[in-house]
Amino acid sequence: MHRLVRSNRQGSRRGKLLLLKLLLVCALIATVAFGAFLYYLHQSDLPLAYSDRNSQLLSREGEAIAVFSSTDRSRSKVTLDHISPYLIQATLAVEDRQFYDHFGFDFKGMARAILVNLREMNKVQGASTLSQQLARNLYLSHERTWSRKIKEAMYTAQLEMKLEKDQILQMYLNEIYYGHGAYGIEAAAQMYFGKTAEQLSLAESAMLAGVPKGPTYYSPFNQMKNAKDRQRLVLNAMVETGHITEQQAEQAYDEILHFKSQKLRTIGDKAPYFRDYVRNVVINELGFDEGLLEHGGLNIYTTLDMEAQEAAELAVTNELKESPELEAALISIDPRSGHIKALVGGVNYKRSQYNHVFATARQPGSTFKPIMYLSALSSRKMTSASKFTSQPTLFHYDNNRKTYSPKNFGDKYLGEIDMRQAIAASDNIYAVNTILTVGADQVIELGRRMGISSPMSAVPSLALGTSPVSPFEMATAFGVISNQGKQVKPIAVLKITDDEGRVLYEAPSSAPEQVVEPAAAYVLTHLLESVFEAGGTGNRVSADIKRPVAGKTGTTSTDAWMVGFTPELSTAVWVGYDKGKMLGTAESRKAAPIFAKYTEKALEKVPPKIFPIPDGVVSVYLDPATGKLATEDCPDKKLEVFIEGTEPTEACDEHGHQEPEPVPVENKPETRSWWSDLKRWWMD
Repeated sequence: MHRLVRSNRQGSRRGKLLLLKLLLVCALIATVAFGAFLYYLHQSDLPLAYSDRNSQLLSREGEAIAVFSSTDRSRSKVTLDHISPYLIQATLAVEDRQFYDHFGFDFKGMARAILVNLREMNKVQGASTLSQQLARNLYLSHERTWSRKIKEAMYTAQLEMKLEKDQILQMYLNEIYYGHGAYGIEAAAQMYFGKTAEQLSLAESAMLAGVPKGPTYYSPFNQMKNAKDRQRLVLNAMVETGHITEQQAEQAYDEILHFKSQKLRTIGDKAPYFRDYVRNVVINELGFDEGLLEHGGLNIYTTLDMEAQEAAELAVTNELKESPELEAALISIDPRSGHIKALVGGVNYKRSQYNHVFATARQPGSTFKPIMYLSALSSRKMTSASKFTSQPTLFHYDNNRKTYSPKNFGDKYLGEIDMRQAIAASDNIYAVNTILTVGADQVIELGRRMGISSPMSAVPSLALGTSPVSPFEMATAFGVISNQGKQVKPIAVLKITDDEGRVLYEAPSSAPEQVVEPAAAYVLTHLLESVFEAGGTGNRVSADIKRPVAGKTGTTSTDAWMVGFTPELSTAVWVGYDKGKMLGTAESRKAAPIFAKYTEKALEKVPPKIFPIPDGVVSVYLDPATGKLATEDCPDKKLEVFIEGTEPTEACDEHGHQEPEPVPVENKPETRSWWSDLKRWWMD
């Protein structure tokens, strides 16, 4: 028995000894392999720098139309002794405090970042060293893969092996992106402050040292509050590292900095306002790094139709060429897909880079009325035959505690009118009667679902478009009407690839949302077509559009609008002055011709189409005087459309002496334009 126990113990010791030897052999092999790998890295050359590759914007046809990198990009290299010590200290304090103590990787920092991220259940802290950042910027794309991480580690090790620390720091400060086309601290100092990197003060250094973390988010040109918050963080970091005192930090933070005027880009690209919009989408909505967009060689595939874009730019330029200070905006969207086909943010990009398509301080005037009328129709509270008297009226609201007395343009009042007449003549009295019948809250709720995100006040004047909105919102909302009540969110970017064709982003398919029933949208469309017919506010440009079109004009003292649509395009046009200058009579009539000329040119290769008629729509002939079903005895008859179940059922008994019989729809008592006749034939 004792002999068996001793044998087991000896066997156990031999097993442990064998395992130990095996571990030592594995460790020796790993050490030799690691040493060989380090020797290989030391002997291998670093790849060519992975920078200065322009990202480009492509149209829907794949045509390259613009680049995102500045054509006047600035890059000037300087040595460390020509860079302000404050800037060097600030950069090290906020980016890599252990730079001179590690060999490219800060393992303590990595562990600390992992603990913080685990505690916060989010990636709130990173631990990349300056060497890692330099390797990433110089030699790698920005794809997020394990292979890229491995390459980054290899190149970081090579940089540390081949270069002195000061050389790495100098390369970093000459390579890092500071926003607005400035690469390196010398270019940044010149661009932001008009001085050399050597002349930067403590306050200026702390400001610039904070920018590379987010060149857009922390740019003092774009986001001063964010930039000042970041400057405070950098100064506190310098206090913690002992480079400055708390008093110096406070003085630097309170110092008023004098920035140089932002240098404009050289204007050579097509569709510059669209390019700037896409830049904002890619960085702020899709989360791409601005440095990657500037020089990462990306291909941004967009929805822009260059023929439509050129038509838009030509229409704006030709109509406003004799009005040097007048501004304009045009946004055109395919309502079926949400694709932005054309975007003009202003008359002259060199003069003003402000994109008026997204300006939300403009009252839409009467162009807002269709949203209200759609609410009235879809709620069944009104129909196209509903009548109000157009006359000077004092309205009472808010439980009779408040009053409102709108006027019609030119003090023209039409007496008793129906919805079609009210829309065509843009009658304000009818509109206010409508919003008081429907309820402003219901109108606002529908506006939200149609794409209006700007604040809207629940007051009677909302009916007249007194709540400011942007042209982008108006084109989106009218697209719902055109698309049979379905909304497809506007989209500009379809796909993003890197320079090797790898897909970094692809737009998800967006299912249309049924905002209102198709029948209600069609009835309103039918009513809005009358705007371009005799007596309508858009009739003067109807000869320029040789296809079915619907829309609404709108005019305030400072803003002129035309928002309209065909089955293929929903387009908003705004004209006005940046400084709120009053519009003259001629200037207030500029929006409609721009809309008409653009629409016809953009669709010149597309055969005219009538608006599709959905189920749930009925058409009847009415007697205009009574609003009842027309009979053979009625001297005047007009065809009107209704949501099924809301049409009048009582026949007109004002004419003749026999039992009235409604005129069947097959009879066509009046002659209209060719496409109106075609539309009626289709309905019949």
